[in-house]
Amino acid sequence: MDTRLTLLGLVGSGSEYGYDLKQNYDYYFTTTKPLAFGQVYATLSRLLRDGLITTIGAESGDGPERKRYEITPTGRDTIQNWMREPEDPTAQVRSNIFAKTIIALLLGDDADALLDLQKQAHLKKMSEITRSKRNADVSTVILADYLLAHLDADLTWMDLTAARINELQAEIAHRNEQETK
Repeated sequence: MDTRLTLLGLVGSGSEYGYDLKQNYDYYFTTTKPLAFGQVYATLSRLLRDGLITTIGAESGDGPERKRYEITPTGRDTIQNWMREPEDPTAQVRSNIFAKTIIALLLGDDADALLDLQKQAHLKKMSEITRSKRNADVSTVILADYLLAHLDADLTWMDLTAARINELQAEIAHRNEQETK
């Protein structure tokens, strides 16, 4: 997820303070590790520098001064363009699971065992996510459904790969033979 553009969108939706941005980001987009305040303020600095937001005032309080932010017309155009641009569906094709499978075969390791181990981790995570849906608000359920669908797709890929592992192993062995000639 593009944290920079997501935070810009939150500013555009009316989140005016860094603290509010962090809270809203964590509420809507984080299921495990919350966004660090340092990342929020560093991102806000870059958005200011790039002319995508502006400060519209500050308030004194018990701690440091609280700056208020507002999206600029350029920032609003940036968000509109980002939302209208489809994500590249092939961006994650070369995932770590894929890389580990190839490396296991290259090293003569047990790729089937690696895939089985990964499947167990996926199933455990899917179980945790499914439990998180109980009595949850709709946005949490929708995010959980999204995560579950992706994990399910990974499981399907692992099953297909396991069914083709001997063919892949033979292909890798053939390539290695060609390179040593």
